[in-house]
Parts: sequence; C-alpha cells; structure tokens
Amino acid sequence: MRTDALFIGIEVADDHAADPDLAARLEEVCPVDIYAAAEDGGGVRIVEDNVDECVLCRLCLDASPPGAVRVLKLYEDGAEL
Repeated sequence: MRTDALFIGIEVADDHAADPDLAARLEEVCPVDIYAAAEDGGGVRIVEDNVDECVLCRLCLDASPPGAVRVLKLYEDGAEL
C-alpha cells in the first residue's frame, strides 16, 4: 500500500499492512498521525491528509520490522529515508 502527497510518499509492505499490532504501534509513535488502525481492525491505514506533515523522525521505521515501512522524499526523486 502506498500513498503519495506532494513532498512525501509513505509505503507499507503488503505483507505487513494487514497486521493490527503494527497498526497500533505506528499509530502510537507517529507524532503527526500519518498512520491509523483500519476501521475494520484489520491493519494499517495511511491518513492521506497527514502524509506531507511528516517530520522525517524515523519513529515509524524504528517501530516496524525491517522493510515493512518506507518513507520516500519525493522532492529528492523518491530518495528513501
């Protein structure tokens, strides 16, 4: 699953996107509420309106398994954080 805003792209690997535990961790650590638990409780939901609020803090990367979440700097040709 991927959502792009003007400056930032957020990607959650499909094999992790359905994990409700990951959703809860991401929702808890993100200071700008980019992540939320899906309404059906089935995993991660990216809050589209908040994606460009990303402060590049890396907390989502630290809270998830390696490769589960990617933060892309679209203003740097999609460079990965």
